[in-house]
Amino acid sequence: MKHLILFGPPGSGKGTQAKQLEEKFEMVHISTGDLFRYEIGNETPLGLKAKSFIDAGELVPDEVTIGMLQNKVNMHPEAKGFIFDGFPRTIPQAEALDLFLEGRGECINGLIALKVDDEEIVQRLLERGKTSGRADDSNEAVIRNRIDVYKEQTSPVYDFYDEKNVSQEIEGVGSIEAIFERLSTAIEAL
Repeated sequence: MKHLILFGPPGSGKGTQAKQLEEKFEMVHISTGDLFRYEIGNETPLGLKAKSFIDAGELVPDEVTIGMLQNKVNMHPEAKGFIFDGFPRTIPQAEALDLFLEGRGECINGLIALKVDDEEIVQRLLERGKTSGRADDSNEAVIRNRIDVYKEQTSPVYDFYDEKNVSQEIEGVGSIEAIFERLSTAIEAL
């Protein structure tokens, strides 16, 4: 079983690529955004707990997010592996993910970071904002803040897995097909 973290700043193309990788490698794509929508939409105990924090304008605690992720993994015993997209975002989340996988006799096999410069990300998100309906994709100041938050809080996760010799970067600029080929090559080499 292969477990992969698809890594990169907002707008780097993780979601777009994960959908294609999921199909090619018969892995299950786990997006934290999708997890939240599912759990909240189905009014599960974890979803209701998450909603209470979101409604109060607070961050959802790691243990709630990790509980949702564990539920999703456990729902797919047939999976050949998982593609984690948007998770882990912090070192404590990475440690919790590793602990959960260790309990299953598994581990993260690779973290692949899509390397995209800030200006490209801003343009991609502004373009996406025209059709996504997401307010956070339509405001350049908000986008730049999201990039800064990623650099401060999330990018250390790359180093955490690099110490385990499983992190690598690939060029995240070019056609969707070219990036997919680079990702596929990297995954096949794991």
